[in-house]
Amino acid sequence: MHKHHSALGVATALKPAAPVTLIRPQAAARAARFFSEKFPGRSLYAVKANPSPDLIRTLFASGITHFDVASIAEVRLVAETLQGEGKLCFMHPVKAEEAIAEAYHIHGVRTFSLDTLDELAKIMRATNDATDLELCVRLRVSSEHSELSLASKFGAELGETRELLMATRQAADALGICFHVGSQAMSPQAYSDAIERVRAAIVDAAVTVDIIDVGGGFPSIYPGMEPVALENYFDAIHRGFESLPISYSAELWCEPGRALSAEYSSVVVRVERRRGTELYINDGAYGALFDAAHIGWRFPVALLREEESEAELTGFSFYGPTCDDMDHMVGPFMLPDDVQAGDYIEIGMLGAYGAAMRTGFNGFTSEAVVEVEDEPMASLYVDAIPVRRRATVIKLG
Repeated sequence: MHKHHSALGVATALKPAAPVTLIRPQAAARAARFFSEKFPGRSLYAVKANPSPDLIRTLFASGITHFDVASIAEVRLVAETLQGEGKLCFMHPVKAEEAIAEAYHIHGVRTFSLDTLDELAKIMRATNDATDLELCVRLRVSSEHSELSLASKFGAELGETRELLMATRQAADALGICFHVGSQAMSPQAYSDAIERVRAAIVDAAVTVDIIDVGGGFPSIYPGMEPVALENYFDAIHRGFESLPISYSAELWCEPGRALSAEYSSVVVRVERRRGTELYINDGAYGALFDAAHIGWRFPVALLREEESEAELTGFSFYGPTCDDMDHMVGPFMLPDDVQAGDYIEIGMLGAYGAAMRTGFNGFTSEAVVEVEDEPMASLYVDAIPVRRRATVIKLG
């Protein structure tokens, strides 16, 4: 793997014709240490956000020893990457029976989530009625405080939880309750409200609960989405957890994905054409910019040019390299007005979901990865880095 000091160094030295993914292991390690030291419980990395083996190893070495896996492929990936170290938690509420059996009997997985009695029966069949299971019942909670909803597909409603919790309590060695407030939660109130639903479910079922898993949703930082400090989220969760009628020895878990991986990587792209305020670049909706195209996510951008531009900032949209009109990122992405074909742009904060969503559609893809030493374009873990650092240009050196 190539190594360079900075994104600008990559653009000027390599002059790449295809997109290049930049990785910053130091940023991921810093995020992992933050959660390990400050979250008042156990943090599980949500592997779906970025399944890079290098990232998984970096997080593990920096204190994240538990992993939220959602498929048998993710189970195999983490098991192989960590050579049997770490704890895997199969937190998808709807799983193939064969996947459960392989996870339990071959890979040693003991933690599973569910949201129906049918799924509970499936887990028990697949594990031969095992008596060493940690089973987490997923509740449906609101996503009103989050940028992306996860409130429709999974989760038992409060009216369904009594029978489900009682049956799961009978089957489980340890009973948990989990939920997910949605992706990029912009207020700690999301967790406070969800924990109140947990309280109602526990009181209604009158069961002893051993694990409270508040799921993911912890935000990163993007243009127009600047959350409060993560400590505020942790404080709200801790207060809610301490007030629940649960076992005195109950554990508190969370499942950060975006918050641990967003700052890990960015991508360097080349401008192939300019048409007014539309830039044709060599990555897009079928590559690392799925979220920018399909849900209008705005990522920080920077023009990588040795000489500083004096041009005013202008809002641009991007077209990706494929033949499809839908390969379009509306933005606006703020860049100097003199950007032109041949220029390089860094698009930041793509460590979460960017690499994971990349395809080879239409023959456009890139596996080029370069490790860089400079800081990510924004950070929730370093006070000195502003949200729009390098929003215009970077000087070499």
